[in-house]
Amino acid sequence: MTGAAKHALTGRLTGAVAQVLAEEVLEPQFRYEVTHLLPWYVCVEKVLLAEYRRMELLSPVETGAIAEALDAAAALVPDRAENLADISFALERFVEARLPAPARAWHVDRSRNDLQATAQLLAARAWIRELAGSLLDCAEAAHRVAGDCVELVMPGYTHGQPAQVISPAFFLSALTEQLLTGVIRLARCHDGARSPLGAGAMAGQELPWERERMAALLGFPAAERHALVAVASRGWMLDLAAECSNLGTGLSRFVTDLMTWSSGALRLADLPDELAGISSAMPQKKNFPVLERIRGRLAHLTSGYLDLVLTQRGTSFSNTVEGAKEGGSRLLPLCTDLRSALVLLTTVLNGLSFDTGRMRDACASEYLGGFSLATSLTLHAGVPWRTAQVLAGRYISAVLAQGRAPSEYAEEVLCAVAESAGYRVPDAGELLRAAFDVDRELRRRASPGGTAPDAVRTLLRAQAGELAEQRTGWAERAERQESVARRVDRLLAEDDTPRAGQVR
Repeated sequence: MTGAAKHALTGRLTGAVAQVLAEEVLEPQFRYEVTHLLPWYVCVEKVLLAEYRRMELLSPVETGAIAEALDAAAALVPDRAENLADISFALERFVEARLPAPARAWHVDRSRNDLQATAQLLAARAWIRELAGSLLDCAEAAHRVAGDCVELVMPGYTHGQPAQVISPAFFLSALTEQLLTGVIRLARCHDGARSPLGAGAMAGQELPWERERMAALLGFPAAERHALVAVASRGWMLDLAAECSNLGTGLSRFVTDLMTWSSGALRLADLPDELAGISSAMPQKKNFPVLERIRGRLAHLTSGYLDLVLTQRGTSFSNTVEGAKEGGSRLLPLCTDLRSALVLLTTVLNGLSFDTGRMRDACASEYLGGFSLATSLTLHAGVPWRTAQVLAGRYISAVLAQGRAPSEYAEEVLCAVAESAGYRVPDAGELLRAAFDVDRELRRRASPGGTAPDAVRTLLRAQAGELAEQRTGWAERAERQESVARRVDRLLAEDDTPRAGQVR
């Protein structure tokens, strides 16, 4: 056998990879995978190595030599002739060059397809754990600020108009709730993924690979049970991208409210100067471009999700470069954008302050108790509900026309409006005082999840427990995954590598 044939990667093609293909596609992909996926490729190779040893296809000496070479594989470089600028071939060549003698059975009955799918999934699970940490940081910041402003009053807005009295704590506890929901949904993406390893190219493998054992060694709950699904489906990418997009959509709406509250028109909220920007032409302005940055980065999440969908939807249900590598290349930027937006939002929350006087004045200047007035007319004056709504609206229109403030409690106007419809309102002054007292409005909605301080505190206590539980759960996930490499290394170091499916 000639030297060229001995070291060739293929007998099917005779020409080298075109330079333009290497420069535009293969080498950038190679650098990306070396930077972000190589440790996972090595981890997967070691699990495969343990299987070869279990099947007695490799000796302990060969196993040790290959494992040692894999540990030194951080310096891989793309080579069009030597490894076709492919990370799997590069690893193979790197290891072979460092073995004292050929390990003939190494990589027998193997494919790059399930190897790549497994490495991508392991890397994504690590990114998910990082995202969960950032989500919890942000949720804890929102929760802490909420705890400091349970008794404060501010207008809540619907359709862009002042609607009801709320507190900053009520709003921020909603943000905490959204972030907690995001963490829980990310956990489903993380915990529900099954190992593709052992599926081969698409149709399974010939040797008696113990796929469940390999899945357990890699920290997966189970192996993907269908070989074609294992290598063809990147549904887990879509699931993760969709959760990021959905979360980003919700967070963008909260940021929009912060932008409104901190605007010059309202000035209900403020950020410290170090988080502000200036105008180059208008010296009176204090801008908050950090909020625009957050919202802009969150917008990338939906475009990233759409990118992943489009790189998969027109492909056949098999392993394809288009879906796996072109599509997969956008997953990390998507996760990075979300993590960056969360870091910025956490910083904003930690620096956020509220103008209590302006918030109270904004509540007191509006007729935010109109709903409560209608309710009182029904419960205390016997006015049918829809009619009560009409009478409350007529009262507000009448006093606005007279230029009267909500605190003036024009009981004669209310009585006149009610009498015009055939109703008598006893204690009209008390009904008005109860309806348009700002603090009573805050406390009135005491149902679970409402604005009343006690209701908000109850929710905050529940959220505190859930945040602590999630912290513990994600720390345990990280520890389990970090122990994977140690467990596999320990297994490879033993001469009595487990047989018959045992996992130490």
